Amino acid sequence: MSTHADPAAELAFLSHEIARHDRLYHDGDAPEISDAEYDALVARNRALEAAHPELMRADSPSRRVGSVANSPLAKVAHARAMTSLDNAFSDAEVAEFLTRIRRFLRLEDDEPIALTAEPKIDGLSCSLRYEGGRLVRALTRGDGAVGEDVTANVLTMPDIPAALRGDAPAVFEVRGEVYMEKGAFTALNARLLAEAEDPAKARQFANPRNAAAGSLRQKDAAVTASRPLRFLAHGWGEASAVPGETQTAVMRAIAGWGFPVSPDLATVLDMAAALAVYSAIEAKRADLPFDIDGVVYKIDRLDWQARLGFAARSPRWAIAHKFPAQRAQTTLNAIDTQVGRTGKITPVARLEPVTVGGVVVTNATLHNADEIERLGVRPGDRVVLQRAGDVIPQIVENLTREVERPAWCFPTHCAECGSALEREPGEVDWRCSGGLVCPAQRVERLRHFVSRHALDIEGLGTTSIESFFADGLVQTPADIFRIREADLLARERWAVVSARNLLAAINAKRAPPLDRFLFALGVRHVGEVTARDLARRWTSWAALSEMIARAVAAREAMMRAVGESDDKLLARTAKELAAIVETPGVGPEVALALVDFFAEARNADAVRDLLTQVAPADVVQAARASEVSGKTVVFTGTLETMSRDEAKRQAESLGARVAASVSARTDLVVAGPGAGSKLKKAAELGVRTLDEAGWGDLVRAAS
Repeated sequence: MSTHADPAAELAFLSHEIARHDRLYHDGDAPEISDAEYDALVARNRALEAAHPELMRADSPSRRVGSVANSPLAKVAHARAMTSLDNAFSDAEVAEFLTRIRRFLRLEDDEPIALTAEPKIDGLSCSLRYEGGRLVRALTRGDGAVGEDVTANVLTMPDIPAALRGDAPAVFEVRGEVYMEKGAFTALNARLLAEAEDPAKARQFANPRNAAAGSLRQKDAAVTASRPLRFLAHGWGEASAVPGETQTAVMRAIAGWGFPVSPDLATVLDMAAALAVYSAIEAKRADLPFDIDGVVYKIDRLDWQARLGFAARSPRWAIAHKFPAQRAQTTLNAIDTQVGRTGKITPVARLEPVTVGGVVVTNATLHNADEIERLGVRPGDRVVLQRAGDVIPQIVENLTREVERPAWCFPTHCAECGSALEREPGEVDWRCSGGLVCPAQRVERLRHFVSRHALDIEGLGTTSIESFFADGLVQTPADIFRIREADLLARERWAVVSARNLLAAINAKRAPPLDRFLFALGVRHVGEVTARDLARRWTSWAALSEMIARAVAAREAMMRAVGESDDKLLARTAKELAAIVETPGVGPEVALALVDFFAEARNADAVRDLLTQVAPADVVQAARASEVSGKTVVFTGTLETMSRDEAKRQAESLGARVAASVSARTDLVVAGPGAGSKLKKAAELGVRTLDEAGWGDLVRAAS
């Protein structure tokens, strides 16, 4: 985790990183870090905000829940927000939770607090809306305010009734988890492998949670029907009437309507009993047919739940008591290094094979040189391995640190190309300086270029890229567009149909959206959101490249300056470049990375070559005439009927520019619940403000 001397800078970093991991987890079903590492980021953010409440950002993770997936499924606002849960990682934190409850409700020390306790399934949250006893809509959780419409998909699942049994309220939303059992997950991966024409290109899910998410969020409900999905109810959302006065009673009613409810759901009267349930469930965790990662405790009395209410992103009356990561011991045989797309060098531990949580592990990341030094690991050491969050293996302890053996030294040169390794001031990662000369980086950059969130060239996967590169057919992104049918037919396992399909997919990407083109180039720090911000600000490649040329020239002029230390010059350079880039959300770090990329002659040559094959499409701002046309709008606080991205798109469609902060140039502030410093500054500056309903009226008036 990155830390900064400046709390505001670290909060900005944490907000960006947590949002990125939310998108990877909820949108791509492809997490890069473990649940434990994600929880550590969230905990650090929470601690900083508690210490510096005046620095809480409008886009704080404390105010967000998940992410709305970038998929073809319709997006629909939840009638009642689907919140997340706070986590407890120890018995002491559970005790603190109950102490807060007792203090909030002003209970006597001897007054019992009844709780429900049930396993926390690692699945995909889903809300099922019934009207008149019939299912009318099913939504994924999304970002808590807006989810994806998966109604047709859930109707194919045997656990979810199309009509409720017995009497039910006029409106009732049943909420729970869509999941896949472990055995079904293994069988599904085996079937996908057997059905694939090319086993090397077969879709394989990483774990049951990803398999469940990918299977439910299908445009074609027939695909969902072919997948073995299950559902387990654990709560409810909007309801015209609630059939009980306790959590236990309502869950009993939900079971009576035809829904599966956890057989381990228990009602307890004190913490000791709650922890006993936790221990019992943990003991049989490995034998359960589905993955769980903890136990959820909820206040049983609904009137107490109502009094406790909700924080920004979670109920105050519930908490998830997470299990510790599963661990095992093994021997570290060797340490190798891998080169990533941006040149980042990641040390990898090669291990004596060991089973952890039912999975055979042979490799584990060691993150960086600082982590190796902290652990003191060397080949030959006996180490403790854990699958944190049951996903990513990592070494957490060196059991033979005191044994004398040679230390492992981090290399000084890239194992792939021999270029020197460099580490920027303040960073923990070493990077290869070889750039496009480095074969590993070139392959990774090509993989990234064709990936789903970049140019998304269907049929051009990792195996093909590696093969084309090894044979010299594709060395740069431009080479992809020079592939001919004869080139493919000369290769093994390529037929006329498959060759023409790939060429059609490639040709379909010759006019990519500007933001996807920029993201596909693989510029360090320029992710999807930053690429979109740059594209919207500059609207065309001609304008964007002209701005970059000015920034590169300015950087060269500043770097010729004398009389300053390298650190001071770098800081001043980055700040001045950010002013030239002049894009909301793009700060000095990104501006410097953008300029560094295009100042490198080999990169600039590669982009010029690529532009002989593709023509990025201009951003078309389909603006309607409105009272905010040409004005600057700022959104702050929690938006309850739409996501922040939807609000931005609405404003841009009305001809407005959306800014991240309030200034004298701001024309309108739209403030939802929880708006803080931005709303106060708007009042001080006399800037017009609207609530979310007022904004909705303005949008409708322009329609």
